[in-house]
Amino acid sequence: MAQAVQELWPEAKVTIGPAIDNGFYYDFDKKEPFSDEDLRRIEKAMARIVQKNLPMKQFFMPRQEAKKYFADHNETYKVELIEGIPDEQVSIYKTGEEFTDLCKGPHVASTGLIKGFKLLSVAGAYWRGDESKPMLQRIYGTAFFSQKELDEYLKMLEEAGKRDHRKIATQLDLFHIYHETAGAGLVFYHPNGAMLRKTIEDYLRAQHLKHGYQLVMTPNILKGKLWEISGHAENYRENMYYFKVDDEDYVVKPMNCPGHILIYKSQTRSYRDLPIRYFELGTVYRQEKAGVLHGLLRVRGFTQDDAHIFLRPEQIKQEVMRVIDFVFETMNDFGFHDLHIELSTRPEKFMGAIPDWDKATAALKEALDAKALKYDINEGDGAFYGPKIDIKLKDAIGRQWQCGTIQCDFQLPERFEMNYVDESGNQARPVMLHRALLGSLERFIGTLIEHYAGNFPLWLAPNQVAVIPIKSDHQAFAEKVRGSLQQAGIRVVVDDRNESLSKRIREASVRKIPYSIIIGDKEVQASQVAVRLQNGTDLGSMAVDSLTARLKQQIVDKI
Repeated sequence: MAQAVQELWPEAKVTIGPAIDNGFYYDFDKKEPFSDEDLRRIEKAMARIVQKNLPMKQFFMPRQEAKKYFADHNETYKVELIEGIPDEQVSIYKTGEEFTDLCKGPHVASTGLIKGFKLLSVAGAYWRGDESKPMLQRIYGTAFFSQKELDEYLKMLEEAGKRDHRKIATQLDLFHIYHETAGAGLVFYHPNGAMLRKTIEDYLRAQHLKHGYQLVMTPNILKGKLWEISGHAENYRENMYYFKVDDEDYVVKPMNCPGHILIYKSQTRSYRDLPIRYFELGTVYRQEKAGVLHGLLRVRGFTQDDAHIFLRPEQIKQEVMRVIDFVFETMNDFGFHDLHIELSTRPEKFMGAIPDWDKATAALKEALDAKALKYDINEGDGAFYGPKIDIKLKDAIGRQWQCGTIQCDFQLPERFEMNYVDESGNQARPVMLHRALLGSLERFIGTLIEHYAGNFPLWLAPNQVAVIPIKSDHQAFAEKVRGSLQQAGIRVVVDDRNESLSKRIREASVRKIPYSIIIGDKEVQASQVAVRLQNGTDLGSMAVDSLTARLKQQIVDKI
């Protein structure tokens, strides 16, 4: 792609072009923006390069020689990259005799081996992600070993576009993000969205109480000194919102863990008390760059289903196994049955002693092995205070989403001087598990919307039943039916607008309300209702009590 761009626009400078999960991108410094027509021209030029079956050969060049080579070709970004490479020999790739690029590789042996590719979009990107540096143009693309695989992927992207949670949120009136008037990455839930969220929150609170957690609530602002103790000020400051109160630093909390630690430290703890499990639906705020914000999936203010478990070291394995079971149970209730697990190890930037990291990592691994679960090792991607298990779900069209996480932390108990009294009456240090089942409620709701394409199972649907009286004569019975269903805990709306029956039925379906109840003369006379599903299936007439029993059972079964 980079070769094709420079053939068409010789003045364009190439910068960085990595492979990513779903394809690749390359950033270019070019004055005029790339258009959709330009992408088609680039694809045609790429096809010509593929057809030539040019060999792709790696060779090495001394650093200073490589800097001079790219400087002579006016590739200033490549020169800057080489300055950051510690090796004396720099890896270079050459495509035939036509194109030379700085790259570590590996590459395919020749361009003819590339079978299926597609350029997808263009976006802006700052050089090295720094807003003070030049704005570049990023072309995204994807490639596969066959045209068939590419066609299947493009079909999936088309389906993903139809399921875009931002479009469906407008259709169902779920939420809004007022970028200009209120701020980017801050979510306003409309009544339907708030009801969906309340349903999820009520479920989470009930499940946590059932699983032996205690509910807690902590302040949204805390002194800056607290975040110095926790290590966030040193390791996470660029993501935090600081402000002054009486000339003292305060922080809008980016995490809930320090607040839970203070609750633990509010009294003396015994080994008999452990494990202690605190749960909070805690709203946090993090400074995210504007360019990465994306609907509900990446926001600046969000709520975590956050729990912190304080326990003795010998309890780690059993407690992690317990949390894993909780995650699987929860995901099953929400309709996600295909989960992928990763174990992330110590990153380059970390707190604490390596032996503690080794113990924490071993404990997580033992729990996964004891559950006989398959998992991948994600080297160097742990949190700065501990290794973690990440659990990713697969949605209806095969995409993976990050949800649950379990992090094993020896560091914060040490930094906050946490203790419990052991069997011998001595002071001992607890271990801390950070864990979330869903992660961010915002991101999880976005995932739910796209997974179900807005067709939520009955228990989650913001409006579960639409009552539609055919004429004004039927309105009194419609209100009676609504009252009966609401008394049973069913979420009901009545559509008695002066519109045609077919239009109101159609709009109930478009709003993805699972059940529509039609009430006419026959229904009023028989004290029954005509029931229709959102997908158009006609269930015929039934008594209100029979319908209520059906709905309640479906809600209990979460289908």
